[in-house]
Amino acid sequence: MTELAQTGPQQSHTWKLTVSYDGSDYHGWQIQPGQRTVQGELQAALGRVVGEAPLPQGSGRTDAGVHALAQVASFTLQARIPATNLVRALNRTLPGSIRILEAQIVPDTFHARHSAVAKTYEYRVLPIEPACHQICPPFLARYVYPYSWSLDFACINAAASAFLGEHDFRSFAASDPDLAARSKDSAEEAAIQTQPRSPQRQVFVDGVEARTAIRNIYSSAWEKQTTDGLEILIYRVRGSGFLHHMVRNLVGTMLDVARGYMPLADIPAILDAHDRALAGPTAPACGLFLHSVEYNGADSISCVS
Repeated sequence: MTELAQTGPQQSHTWKLTVSYDGSDYHGWQIQPGQRTVQGELQAALGRVVGEAPLPQGSGRTDAGVHALAQVASFTLQARIPATNLVRALNRTLPGSIRILEAQIVPDTFHARHSAVAKTYEYRVLPIEPACHQICPPFLARYVYPYSWSLDFACINAAASAFLGEHDFRSFAASDPDLAARSKDSAEEAAIQTQPRSPQRQVFVDGVEARTAIRNIYSSAWEKQTTDGLEILIYRVRGSGFLHHMVRNLVGTMLDVARGYMPLADIPAILDAHDRALAGPTAPACGLFLHSVEYNGADSISCVS
């Protein structure tokens, strides 16, 4: 075991890490056979640093190409190591595209996903239609969706407001994610997430069949941000939870509304229909960021920009 781990009586502790990563070169968060993933890199780094290789459980399983400003992961370790040393050692051995922002010991009841009470995602769009006089710089291409249609900003914000509150979001959920490429989760987590299958439709949360598609959206809005002379549209949505591809499907639908392809008045009917075919396309993964995860009380984690 590395000299970073202190000697003495060994007692397991639950750890919580806040992790930031560029997901461009990874096949998502979750370990998959023969694929490079964020979870796999983190597990391997723990093995090199402390001689233990627990499987870190994330607050959500971001897809291939999706980024995180403040993902949260939890796991147990027997090694005794100061939190600052663990952060420093992990960052030395991890790829530069993955950074540990914070590490702390938490109560054994804490679980990065099951204990979360809210999440915030953000999606970044770079308008490149001729009237904007913008091109997508190569150094930005992996982090925005270059969009070539003219957009009505007031209209896209009105569309965002239509999703506020509690709704059944089946019309905005992936109905058939590629589960064959995903490794099986623990029996305990599968038991928590599995429900009797609907005869008409399956809905998935983080790649597993969900109990319900009802989610509460607390805030949903677009803003404009100018960076290095480029105007970027940023969608930020905070909710109790999100279905598989839900944010990207919301964005694709709002973009269709903002370019005049879909009437704004159709959104309530799309929500009520519970039919994915009626909503807009799935926006590309490159523009999506897990912004922050919230927990009750002292376990609250905010985005570190």
